[in-house]
Amino acid sequence: MAGIKRFEEIQAWQKARELTRAAYALTGEGKLARDFALRDQLRRAALSAMTNIAEGFGRRTKADFAHFLDQARGSAIEVQSLLYVALDIGYITLSQFQQHYSLADEVISLVAGFAAYLRGKRHSPTRTPNSEL
Repeated sequence: MAGIKRFEEIQAWQKARELTRAAYALTGEGKLARDFALRDQLRRAALSAMTNIAEGFGRRTKADFAHFLDQARGSAIEVQSLLYVALDIGYITLSQFQQHYSLADEVISLVAGFAAYLRGKRHSPTRTPNSEL
């Protein structure tokens, strides 16, 4: 971690930023834009993933940073769960679901890998969504 000078250099943060932009774009149109509760929760979850990585970077210890990465991972998983809701009630297409779910999966994998690195542990790959949507 000594080589990282700014949180913007962290690949997981960059991908979480991409997820946040995608979540705002997805929730800015159609039926999902008018469902204020779901729209806002989806945006907050994506935003939380991004900001927890940045906040963790500002902490003093690797353990503290890893804790915030765990929070970021949980928020990205929350995005995935909310995408299921949006899909199930017909707010988004299967293609939109898969695109955004995969992006959240990338965030989850990067964050988990970085947290494992900070803890001095090996990282195992993340799982894939249920193929029987």
